[in-house]
Amino acid sequence: MTLLRLLGRFLRPYRGFTALLVTLLVAQTAGNLYLPNLNGDIINEGVVAGNLHYIIHTGEWMLALTLVVGLFAVAGIYWASRVAMGVGADIRSAVFARVQKFSTRDMNVFGTASLITRNTNDVQQVQIFLQMALTMMVVAPIMGLGGVAMALHEGAKLSILLLVALPVMAVFLGAVMTKVIPKFRAMQVKIDRLNEVLREQITGVRVIRAFVRTDFEAQRFAGANHDLTSTALSVNRIFAVMLPVMMVILNLSSVAVVWFGGRLVSEGGMPIGNLTAFLTYIMQILLSVMMAVMVAILVPRAAASAERLRQVLATTPVITSPPHPVAIAAHSGEIRFDDVAFAYPGSQRPVLEGLDFTLAAHATNAIIGGTGSGKSTLVNLIPRFLEVTQGRVVVNGVDVREQGLDDLWGSLGIVPQTSYLFSGTVASNLRFAREDASDEELWRALDIAQASDFVRSMPGGLDAPIDQGGTNVSGGQRQRLCIARALVRRADAYLFDDCFSALDAATDARLRRALKTGVGTAAVVIVAQRVSTIMDADQIIVLDDGRIVGVGRHGDLMENCATYREIVVSQLGEGVER
Repeated sequence: MTLLRLLGRFLRPYRGFTALLVTLLVAQTAGNLYLPNLNGDIINEGVVAGNLHYIIHTGEWMLALTLVVGLFAVAGIYWASRVAMGVGADIRSAVFARVQKFSTRDMNVFGTASLITRNTNDVQQVQIFLQMALTMMVVAPIMGLGGVAMALHEGAKLSILLLVALPVMAVFLGAVMTKVIPKFRAMQVKIDRLNEVLREQITGVRVIRAFVRTDFEAQRFAGANHDLTSTALSVNRIFAVMLPVMMVILNLSSVAVVWFGGRLVSEGGMPIGNLTAFLTYIMQILLSVMMAVMVAILVPRAAASAERLRQVLATTPVITSPPHPVAIAAHSGEIRFDDVAFAYPGSQRPVLEGLDFTLAAHATNAIIGGTGSGKSTLVNLIPRFLEVTQGRVVVNGVDVREQGLDDLWGSLGIVPQTSYLFSGTVASNLRFAREDASDEELWRALDIAQASDFVRSMPGGLDAPIDQGGTNVSGGQRQRLCIARALVRRADAYLFDDCFSALDAATDARLRRALKTGVGTAAVVIVAQRVSTIMDADQIIVLDDGRIVGVGRHGDLMENCATYREIVVSQLGEGVER
């Protein structure tokens, strides 16, 4: 069973605590089973016989035993909580660590909303089940079997009532579990859907308002919410019926014991103390069944959650570091594509093919092309965010597939197409690239990125607060901070994936001039839609439908590349110098 395998794996470091917990619970249960026997002796030997000394003496033993049992119970719950919380934390850490290794393709398989649900709600379901199991699941069988043995000892004739009550409860519980398990599995999927809708609406709130779709989105959320609510209500209705039925069985069993036991007592076939003890044992037996039921209620949902967690933990990332990575001998910064092709899984034709060129170090290399020509895909092949399907990409003289991922990423400064900042300060976001960067280095990166002026004007300067996603700064400021963050890295090559789009022409020009002198011998790779951004590049690569249709400087391409000329004319008009 997936749930047991998952718990077996993550409970291993807590074996000592678990053994201590089981010992405490066994001692607690043994004490609880012995108390009714003492109570029966007080009635038979003390109350009936009028022996006050025996009542006081045995009562003292009962009081002492009750205190010890209470201490064991408190200690058991404490250690159960520690183990359950520790296992939950370890599972969350393991899921987080695995997701951090996922490639773009792996992330798309699960979806962001589902991964968030799995690492929060699903882990919580397993954690709650474990805490209940470590207490009730240990106590219930001991109390149940011990209660049966003690009940037989107190009154064998009355014990026949158990042959009626227990099978009735078992049949009823089996029917309940059969109905509930599929509903719990469906609930987790519907929680995923609710999170997905909520995440889309929070992220795209500006678009929703701009197109006056607030009511539509409210209805969409209400639909997902109602779907989850109706499933949860159907489960709770079953449980609402289950508890009264169990109590009816419990109370009828008690009535039957008193009825038949009273006749035995009146006939002299059973002491009154034994009847009292037997009644307590019957209650303990049925209580143990109730505890088992409470754990069983959690099993279906915990099992469904464990399966979803296993799917994440068992997923081997498509892109991983090689077992024996090759060390980089010289950090030249040169990037070479050798007959590279790339196709998405299941696609009928490659997105990129026949790519054979070099992105030189100590030079500005530009990539331009129409929408959907494969520019961003090409750049994502360099840090192995995507894996080539043919040929090889070479960075610093070594195939990227032969380099350790951390070493490869550490040699690159990347600014993605979507600018993203983390909650914190300007300094904490810039030091995301290199923790030991000094303030002087941060200001230098900001100067190159043309961001120092607005950072100085912010209250606190480098310590100015940044909201999650950088929502408290403009789009252009966010892009410049992301560029500065990449420059803090001191990389061998810098990849700018269409990250100048929010800059005005003057700022764009100043930034490009600063890059030429500010990055040393590193290679600069700029993906751009605007021709003005890449006109003065040392090398321009023109893509069209996934193929290279031109390589050279601006003037050469104006003469020899029709695709490039069309792009220039469409943006700048016919009068552009060649």
